[in-house]
Amino acid sequence: MNYSEIYEQELLDNVMPFWMKYSIDEENGGYFNCLDRFGNVFDTDKFMWLQAREVWTFATLYHEQEQKPAWLAAAKHGADFLESHGRDEAGNWYFSLDQFGNPLVQPYNIFSDCFACMAFAALYKADPQPKYAEIAKSTFDNILKRRANPKGKYNKAFPGTRALKNFALPMILSNLSLEMEHLLDQQVVDGLLKDVIHEVMDVFYQQDTGLILENVNLDGSFSDSFDGRLVNPGHIIEAMWFMMDLGVRLNDKRLIEKATDIALKSLDYGWDKEFGGIFYFLDIKNKPVQQLEWDQKLWWVHLESLVCMAKGYALTGRTECKDWFEKLHAYTWSHFRDPEHGEWFAYLNRRGEVLLPLKGGKWKCCFHVPRALFQIAQTMKQVVA
Repeated sequence: MNYSEIYEQELLDNVMPFWMKYSIDEENGGYFNCLDRFGNVFDTDKFMWLQAREVWTFATLYHEQEQKPAWLAAAKHGADFLESHGRDEAGNWYFSLDQFGNPLVQPYNIFSDCFACMAFAALYKADPQPKYAEIAKSTFDNILKRRANPKGKYNKAFPGTRALKNFALPMILSNLSLEMEHLLDQQVVDGLLKDVIHEVMDVFYQQDTGLILENVNLDGSFSDSFDGRLVNPGHIIEAMWFMMDLGVRLNDKRLIEKATDIALKSLDYGWDKEFGGIFYFLDIKNKPVQQLEWDQKLWWVHLESLVCMAKGYALTGRTECKDWFEKLHAYTWSHFRDPEHGEWFAYLNRRGEVLLPLKGGKWKCCFHVPRALFQIAQTMKQVVA
């Protein structure tokens, strides 16, 4: 089976045409995020990290896949909206705006900044206008300033009682550092890479289980609490392909092998032995989790796992990666893909039935599906069948 051709065809013929046709708000700028199965807009609110992710997707595909003028125009269309409406006076990126660009939700979440940074860094590669580089670099500087306390005044935790740090930020920074490398001083990149690899692979990694926790105490120790026991298999596996990319960048085979080991352990741990698919959340001590959606099967978890196993097999040749890729491919394509109306479903129940027939919403946009399809198509070109 020629996986490279299959994934590239799906990207070009099924997924991207859906977003080009239904997502672009020609009247007010930016993109419609909330699309039902058929591409109809069911809500007009615009979420900044989703807007930015879509800019990144169009810009990256233009730069790395094919220089289609429509893709570059779509990327700049979204970037113009972000530049005009996306930030407060201090340069922090809002969480959401209304259809016309008026702020709805304050910039409480640093991930809006992370994805805006990615967006403008990618757009600068596609169209090297100085303003794109300036926005990316100023946003990146702001991220580093907020890194120790990402939510700032919007942090709900009472100070000093149970201070935890979260895995999501070092995970994203491990990818963002490579996305930003062409705009940063090499010493800054090298220092950041060293820090994020240590955080991901040493601090959050638990040697006794071989897994990575979502939250740990500030000193890296285990917190026996809801948050401290939480495991998100999809987060771990996505982070491991980021680590693999860093291993390639640094020519560090040991990092690639360790990332592969952790990914395989996480897949085995997170796989639903009864119904198939990967659980969303689990408790490291097998206690009840607080997230009621713990047993749902999510699109991004499975797609990122496919990327990780493709890279693991291409980089190490390990047959376990090949076997898992084929198992994931069979489940993911048969459950998430919509052959009738384009794009992919996002949320399944534990049995693998479609739970919400949306194609875009508050958390899903033109990002995980096309990025994964692109990554797998490119990676599988390296694999000799």
